Amino acid sequence: MIYLQVTDTGIGIKLEDHTRIFDRFYRSDKSRSRQIGRHGLGLAIAKWIVEIHNGTIHVTTEIGKGSTFTLRIPTSNVNRKKV
Repeated sequence: MIYLQVTDTGIGIKLEDHTRIFDRFYRSDKSRSRQIGRHGLGLAIAKWIVEIHNGTIHVTTEIGKGSTFTLRIPTSNVNRKKV
């Protein structure tokens, strides 16, 4: 199992946004527009990559303290080369 955690110290994600943050083009803060270079695709792409490898991605967050994204990808189907 590959296990990866990415943690930030940002503003956190509102509970009502948890179910949508992995949707393509979704931005929880509507005041942020494409003018500042964000398109709402990053987490959707991350989820797609993890899922095509039969893995999972999950977020935990605390408002005002940041978020932690946890990825788990099974390694049972990975070709291993013996050295």
